[in-house]
Amino acid sequence: MSQFRTEHDSMGELQVPADALYGAQTQRAIDNFPISGLHLPRPFIRALGLVKAAAAESNLALGYLKKGQAAAIRKAAMAVAEGQYDDQFPIDIFQTGSGTSTNMNANEVIAHLAAKAGSKVHPNDHVNYGQSSNDVIPTTIHVSATLATHEQLLPALKHLKKVIDQRARQLKNTPKTGRTHLMDAMPITFGQELSGWAAQIGAAIERIEDALKRMRRLPQGGTAVGTGINADPKFGPSMARELKKLTGVRFESADNYFEGMAGQDAAVELSGALKTLAVAMMKISNDLRWMNSGPLAGLGEIELPALQPGSSIMPGKVNPVIPEAAAMVAAQVIGNDAAITIAGQSGNFQLNVMLPLIAHNLLQSIGILANVSRLLADKAIAGFKVNKARVDQVLAMNPILVTALNPVIGYEKGAATAKQAYKEKRPIMDVALETTGLSKAELKKLLDPMALTKGGIHER
Repeated sequence: MSQFRTEHDSMGELQVPADALYGAQTQRAIDNFPISGLHLPRPFIRALGLVKAAAAESNLALGYLKKGQAAAIRKAAMAVAEGQYDDQFPIDIFQTGSGTSTNMNANEVIAHLAAKAGSKVHPNDHVNYGQSSNDVIPTTIHVSATLATHEQLLPALKHLKKVIDQRARQLKNTPKTGRTHLMDAMPITFGQELSGWAAQIGAAIERIEDALKRMRRLPQGGTAVGTGINADPKFGPSMARELKKLTGVRFESADNYFEGMAGQDAAVELSGALKTLAVAMMKISNDLRWMNSGPLAGLGEIELPALQPGSSIMPGKVNPVIPEAAAMVAAQVIGNDAAITIAGQSGNFQLNVMLPLIAHNLLQSIGILANVSRLLADKAIAGFKVNKARVDQVLAMNPILVTALNPVIGYEKGAATAKQAYKEKRPIMDVALETTGLSKAELKKLLDPMALTKGGIHER
């Protein structure tokens, strides 16, 4: 048997692998774009299948498809959504900027499956009825990113925040040396430090949830240029309702199709919120790395769980691998956002022409942030141990505690006391006994690290 079959499209005939479910237009894209080997990810193909299933239901309800055709298209489209045919979507993400090749890939696969099931279905005339790649692909970006964020990222972030909050409560009475400019500063509790991390993640959740309000608005129904040519005016709202039934997410038809197709501002906004999360994650990861550093020649404040050997040549070395992975994820997300920002600027007149790039980068950012958030929670923050002896020793030697004496002895005497303690490498309590004229009982009260974490003025 031949390894190929002959397919045709409006440009003529083409050889396609005999076992392929796609047709000529997909094969042309495979031939035209051998660039990266990167394909649009599973969440996008899932959403594309859902969009095609919703379109079939809407076209049936509006009277543009026969019942048998609509049923066959819906069944095939849902099989695509469920991941049964991911190997039939081989087109590179660096393709035509509208994503037309991927839209036709879906139309051809779904039509082929429907035909195998005994229904006469055409990829353009039936599967793509009332649609254009120019509204299907932006809609699929919105649907896929919204679903991935709802189902993966937000639950992972809420879990991360919960774990940080739990550790903050556990360590609320454990003081340590605070640091500004990486230099010793006034005391802070581990609980207070972690509360800052939890607040960062909480704010990130709020930003992402707010951005999703715009992502739920779908441009489906705009067809080629936003005017709705060849689409029933009821098609867009009907699609949103059908997608809500399929996903449980409150999608709605966009008020202005021109904006939803020519611009990708909602995707850029969501990516910006993800970048802000990445910045917070980089800060948290680096704090963990610093606190864990050493353990002898660094800060050595905490001990992260030992997960794997840290060196191929240095026996016994253990590295902070999860915070390092989280920092790399943050760097990737920031890079993805830069590319999405440039892509978002590429709305030329009535169409953005970097849609596949936006889809790939946005979904990658959502996926890797979700995955690493759970790892950071469960394999780093939940299980780190405080090296209390080390923390207490450093805290006792911290000359900056003298700041608490400013209201009593004044800044200049305080500075002189701190400098003497630094120079002589003695605890600030011992030096202050000699320089301030205060009793040991008074100094113990004024320099109590836990009292100092509560702020306020510490008077005699």
